[in-house]
Amino acid sequence: MQFLLIGAISFGGGIIAYERILLVDKKKWLTPDQFMAYLAISQTMPGLNSVNLAVLLGDHLRGVKGAICATLGLILPGSLFVLGIGILYADNSDHPLANLLLAGIAAAATGLLAAITYRIGDGQWGHIKSLLLIIGTFLLMSIVKLSLPWVLLIMAPIALYLYRPTKSV
Repeated sequence: MQFLLIGAISFGGGIIAYERILLVDKKKWLTPDQFMAYLAISQTMPGLNSVNLAVLLGDHLRGVKGAICATLGLILPGSLFVLGIGILYADNSDHPLANLLLAGIAAAATGLLAAITYRIGDGQWGHIKSLLLIIGTFLLMSIVKLSLPWVLLIMAPIALYLYRPTKSV
């Protein structure tokens, strides 16, 4: 039921933030570290991170049935909404207001994604290594305009080096 609520009130990148708010802050079913671990695992899986996260968290909380219910609950409301909007757009794509609405939605989604990124990484903003990785990734993607595979090829070894295990004395 909780994932159905998340799917109904969130859209796009906001889903992960809502999952975190619900599962960590409100329900306290996971610690922030557990959530970040599941998020990291979900990012290595093919598909949408939010859906992968729902599968992992549903499985963690209620097993296979939980994974199925969490996934369907998360996907169903957004799918129906997008289907409805798609039908409306197909009938009105030549209307000038349609493109203005899409530009406004894109601007809002950009702001939402920035806010979510800030909130999810709240424990990392004070670490200089994390900030350097974030700034480097931003510069490579936004200023240099490298594609994601190239950015990963450059930044992943740097991140692995910066966060390599050190010998404890």
